Amino acid sequence: MQHTLHACRLLPALALIAATLSACSPHAAAPAAAASAPVAAHPDFSGFYNLDMKVPVDRGLMAKVAPDTVLLQDTGPVEFPRGEYGGLKLKPVALEKARKWDPKQQLSIHNVCRPPSIIYAMQGPFPIEVFQSERFIVMKLEYYDMVRIIFLDGRKPEADYPHSMEGFSTGHWEGDTLVVNTDHLEAATITNNGLDHTENARVIERFKLSADGRSLLSTQEFEDPAMLDNRGVRFIAWTRQPGQHVYPYECDPSFAGNYK
Repeated sequence: MQHTLHACRLLPALALIAATLSACSPHAAAPAAAASAPVAAHPDFSGFYNLDMKVPVDRGLMAKVAPDTVLLQDTGPVEFPRGEYGGLKLKPVALEKARKWDPKQQLSIHNVCRPPSIIYAMQGPFPIEVFQSERFIVMKLEYYDMVRIIFLDGRKPEADYPHSMEGFSTGHWEGDTLVVNTDHLEAATITNNGLDHTENARVIERFKLSADGRSLLSTQEFEDPAMLDNRGVRFIAWTRQPGQHVYPYECDPSFAGNYK
C-alpha cells in the first residue's frame, strides 16, 4: 500500500519533468502561433526618376487637396516674374519683403550654393532617387545633394530637433498612396522671385505610382499663415529610368561670377 501511494505521488512529478524536457528539446514542435492578419503590400517607389512635365495632373490626388488652395503652375524650369505669385495671397509682411527682393544677392558667392527648402527643391528640374524600406524612405535629390528621410514608424521629433531645408518628415500609407507631413523647415524660398516661407511652414505631400507603374506622381501642399492668407499646391511627376543614379551636384561658389 505504501509503495502504491509513493508511486502515485511520483508519477505526476515524472510527467511534469518529461513535459519540461520535451519543451526544451530542439526537436520539440513549436507552439502554434496566433493567427495574425496579413500585412498589405505597399507600392514600391524605389528607383531613379527624372522630372516629367508631360504627365497630366492626377485628378485623384488633386481631389484630396484642402480647400482654399491654389495650384501653382511653376513646376520645373518655369519661374514666375517679379510680382507674380501664382494666385498665392501674400500677407503685407511677405509682400513687402518680396518687393525688396534683389536677385543679385541670391546669386552672390555667399548664397549661390545655399539650397532652398523642399518646398521649392522638390519641383526643380533635377532627378531624384528613392530607396524604400518598411521603416523609412530615403529620397536623394540631385539638386544641391539634398537627402530626405521619411519615417514610417510613427516617431516624433525630439524637443530639440533642428530645423533644416529638408525638415522632419513622417509618412503613412492610405491604400496605395503615401501621405507625408513635414515641419521643422528652415525659412527659405517658395517662389524664386522673393516670396519666402518662415520656419513655421508645414507641408503635406501625397505620392503614388501611375497606373502603368512608370511614373511617380505627387502633390505638395504647403501653408504658412505668417506669410500667406491661403495655401499653395504643386503637382509634380517623375518618370522612372532603370539603371540610372543621381550624381553629385557639386555646387561651385565661383559659378556666381557668371551672373553679372
